[in-house]
Amino acid sequence: MKNLITTLQNIYRIEELRNRIGLTLILLLIFRFGSYVALPGVNSLCLTERFGSLQGEGILGFLNTFVGGGFSRGTIFALGIMPYISASIIIQLLGAAVPAIQKLQKEGESGQKKLNQYTRYATVVITLGQSIGFVTNLLGTYPGCIASTAPMFWVSAVLILTGGTLFLVWLGERITDNGIGNGISLIIMIGIISELPGSLINEAQASGSILFFFIEIIALALVMMAVIALTQATRKIPVNYARRMVGNKIMGGMTTNARQYIPLKVNASGVMPIIFAQAIMFIPATVFQFFPDSSLSATAGSWFTDFTGVFYNLTFAFLIILFTYFYTAIAVNPSDIADQLKRNGGFIPGIKPGKKTSEFIDTVLSRITLPGSVFLAAVAIMPAMATLLGVSSGFAQFFGGTSLLIMIGVVLDTLQQIESYLLMRHYDGLMKTGRIKGRQSQVGVMA
Repeated sequence: MKNLITTLQNIYRIEELRNRIGLTLILLLIFRFGSYVALPGVNSLCLTERFGSLQGEGILGFLNTFVGGGFSRGTIFALGIMPYISASIIIQLLGAAVPAIQKLQKEGESGQKKLNQYTRYATVVITLGQSIGFVTNLLGTYPGCIASTAPMFWVSAVLILTGGTLFLVWLGERITDNGIGNGISLIIMIGIISELPGSLINEAQASGSILFFFIEIIALALVMMAVIALTQATRKIPVNYARRMVGNKIMGGMTTNARQYIPLKVNASGVMPIIFAQAIMFIPATVFQFFPDSSLSATAGSWFTDFTGVFYNLTFAFLIILFTYFYTAIAVNPSDIADQLKRNGGFIPGIKPGKKTSEFIDTVLSRITLPGSVFLAAVAIMPAMATLLGVSSGFAQFFGGTSLLIMIGVVLDTLQQIESYLLMRHYDGLMKTGRIKGRQSQVGVMA
């Protein structure tokens, strides 16, 4: 407790860090406030009451978690930051197939600015489409919660929803530039974690046994520790550098004070495989809804809508493993790492520079990705397992899946930034026993 108080005092002493944390908290409060401001003509209380029983368990319920309940309340931030995330994923995937985007990715800061601009344009298009779908869903599913169905309601609702998402994008960029942590990720995390207190209270009331609730909390803590281990796990490949003269100094070679290595994340793809797999799993369920009278739709549709079913979870786990390899291949390029090493005079002991180094890194990456993908799949289906064991669906989502991975990843990133400020000012870091490692460190040569 004394060390915690001392750390907080050190954080307060650093004026820049204090101001950044204060600004971040203010901007996040603005986001939470907007999550309760209903669209003009929408009865928020009516919508919330009917949403849980009609659509709370499907894809809309999943999206509602990421926007902090704004979707079920019909607020100005109902779509949240998700259209921007979708646009970013599209641009990133295009970078693996479109040479023009690949060229921009290699142009440094100027290229990144252009890609950010393209991402914003794509966000506007995606948000407009999702806004129309959201309003259509409101009018078709909750007509009693809407005061007017006039064309002016359509226009105003679509424009406000689009403006709300773009405002959140601006808010996230301000947090990234002037606050602490990645603003977009923090907004998503706050939206997810805002549902935790209510779910925790409901679970305590519904469990009926203090012992069972205590076991649930212990299990949740163990799952969190396992996910932290997965997020932090790294395979370090040692690297040596040839000695060379730079001015009057000899650079490279092995030293006793520093070790060089290539850190390869066991889970280099992060949460993206789960997001992709969930998107794929929602497609069959959506298609079968258009054929309600078909016997095939009744049977196959249940396979893709029963989130606790064996078929659903086996398919889901297989897709996650598949997408983990796919996204890791996009995120980490062994050839680029090998070329970078060769240009800097580095080499892996016992491995020839160039193609052999690339093949060695690719082999190591493939081997560590397998257990990482299996573990990621296990984390993804953990909420379904928790539901089968008697945990309520609202609280079960925090036992794994996208929600838990995002929360832990963002918290680690934010703590890493705070620790960097403390160490730069010659204060003790947040952890006495070692450095905090977040998701921000890129694969490359580390000294």
